Amino acid sequence: MNPAPAALEFDRVGRFYGSIRAVDEVSLTIAPGEFVALVGASGSGKSTLLKTVNRLVVPAAGRVLFEGEDTASLPLAALRRKLGYVFQGIGLFPHMSVGENIAIGPRLAGERLPPARIAQLLELVELEPDMAARLPEALSGGQRQRVGVARALAGEPHLLLMDEPFGALDPITRAALGHKVRELHDDLALTTVMVTHDMAEALLLASRVLVMEAGRIVADEAPHALLAGRGGEVAQGLVAVPRDQAGRLAQMTSEGAA
Repeated sequence: MNPAPAALEFDRVGRFYGSIRAVDEVSLTIAPGEFVALVGASGSGKSTLLKTVNRLVVPAAGRVLFEGEDTASLPLAALRRKLGYVFQGIGLFPHMSVGENIAIGPRLAGERLPPARIAQLLELVELEPDMAARLPEALSGGQRQRVGVARALAGEPHLLLMDEPFGALDPITRAALGHKVRELHDDLALTTVMVTHDMAEALLLASRVLVMEAGRIVADEAPHALLAGRGGEVAQGLVAVPRDQAGRLAQMTSEGAA
């Protein structure tokens, strides 16, 4: 009996812009059910690498395999039908209702999403079903991003891609939505790859953290390993930020109690 293929595999993937190697021969495998965070400074290549999966960026070298198949050989519509994609800009169509926005992916694939399914998706992201009739302008930023998550889940994707999904949200909304996404990942048995510049967010949400620098993966560790000091200089430089903040908060708390 052959083992199940990896959910996602990058095989020496490269993407170059002139002399700039935005993604530099990246090879890695992501197993079904993993929640992977891609972390790195701006320009490290993390969003470019993510976008090679749904072919928003076409690799100049190497292959991206999704469930064992080379994505370059798959019809684009069929590939994207199996992928959910959430990004910072949300990208809701302002002239369409919330329900129509959620149903847009299946509609483009020739399917009609029934109202009951739209209501179910809204409830999954903790929004009231009657919001389906509203226009995006009537929603808060956090509510719009929840609609974006619901839209990404509408086609029952095998893989959820998230590109800085919470970057434009206030800290309280960001934390709540991050917790909800992790809960949905577990409940729906998803495989999730999330790009974030926030190491604290990566440590709290992901089961595996990949650190990128200059187009390459320089660390591949579990959160507890990073917190224990593993992963190398670049990774520990990123971990130092939330660690320092936590230390200063603890000091302020102890000084206030004194």
